[in-house]
Amino acid sequence: MTETPALAIVQLSESFASLWRDLAQELGVQNLICDIEELGSRDQDLVAVLVAAGGEESRGLDTLLSIPETKTSPVYLIGASTSHRFGVEAVRRGAADYFALPDDVDLLRRTLASRLETLKERRSRAHPRSDDTFSAIIGESEALKAILEKARRVISHRDVTVLIGGETGTGKELLARAIHEGGPRSGGPFVAINCAAIPANLLESELFGHVKGAFTDARTNKPGLFEEADSGTLLLDEIGHLPLELQGKLLRTLDEKYIRRVGSTESRKVDIRILAATHVDLELAVTQGEFRQDLFYRLNVVSLDLPPLRDRGKDVEILARLFTESLAQRYGMPTPKLSPELLLTLRSHSWPGNVRELRHAIERSLLLSKPGTLDPAELIKTGKPKVTEKKGEFSFPTTLHELNRLAAHQAVDGLAGNKSAAARALGISRSRLQRLLDDRESGDSHD
Repeated sequence: MTETPALAIVQLSESFASLWRDLAQELGVQNLICDIEELGSRDQDLVAVLVAAGGEESRGLDTLLSIPETKTSPVYLIGASTSHRFGVEAVRRGAADYFALPDDVDLLRRTLASRLETLKERRSRAHPRSDDTFSAIIGESEALKAILEKARRVISHRDVTVLIGGETGTGKELLARAIHEGGPRSGGPFVAINCAAIPANLLESELFGHVKGAFTDARTNKPGLFEEADSGTLLLDEIGHLPLELQGKLLRTLDEKYIRRVGSTESRKVDIRILAATHVDLELAVTQGEFRQDLFYRLNVVSLDLPPLRDRGKDVEILARLFTESLAQRYGMPTPKLSPELLLTLRSHSWPGNVRELRHAIERSLLLSKPGTLDPAELIKTGKPKVTEKKGEFSFPTTLHELNRLAAHQAVDGLAGNKSAAARALGISRSRLQRLLDDRESGDSHD
């Protein structure tokens, strides 16, 4: 293969047509429109998106069954249905994952970026890498430098487990990639999985794989991500959302270096380095019985906590200039200067979304301001949606279970039905949010 990886779009409907072109441009890959039959015949690394929104969801499920048996690239199903059961059925029929748009567009973007980056890395193993593997992590603050210095001390040890902490948007996956690329496993794959993004009943198969017949619609043997990452690095992102029933199995894998596919009696040896990332306090989760203490100690061999952007001083200005220049070049626009008023806005904002929020703010301001300028009024969203408090929904005393259920419903209502945003606001996984929304054990009296 000589071609670079491509984003293959199989369109059962014309929904979100402009999104795929924009995503391909953003990810730096070719946007290829094709049909299911072409997926198995092209001599090219592909990540496929099956677009079945606009009332074509059922047809999308049927189409998944016609994916060529020889196809090994992931196929993601896109629809509009937010039904948890529909997503489960999509994965059972062969989809790598299911995304309901527009709610899941950010999660889709991150997933595609991770998959395509893995393919690019595999193709570039023979090329020499930069002497400074951390050069992509921009900043001059002492807080950031201290963390990178610790990372440099462990980077050469091929089996040391590293736990990366930090708020959402601080660059945990970027640091994990740098540790992989600068270490002795750089010639192997880097595989990342978000433990909060996959339903609990499917996560075991995703991680450990399954054999044919292990469950309904398990039509073929499927290796899991542990096997996919063999000789390389596996990043377990949002490890704090790993279900308790899987934490024991993960601990055994870390200790014994063997995995067993779902439905199999055969153990397989894996040679991987585990990196874990989380934005939650795992020590607190241990005390609350939500995370195994022995697994926490096993993962927490080396701990690297990335500082939030608000604690990085002038790094916010350095990053803002970098984003302004790169985004202006991407959109073919003149590069504006950062006015004193805009710099004041940058310094005064707390940036709860950290580097990710800053980049999106610069992009929004660049697109909505007059060419060659950045309007400070467009930089920070003043109309940020908030979870609204509704009174009279329940009366005390009430159960904690009922409080959790009502909090889930109010979060979704307050965020205009955006379940992904509601899950982030509540600090839980999207699958856990959906279970709370579906729960009827203590249903409303008027139901």
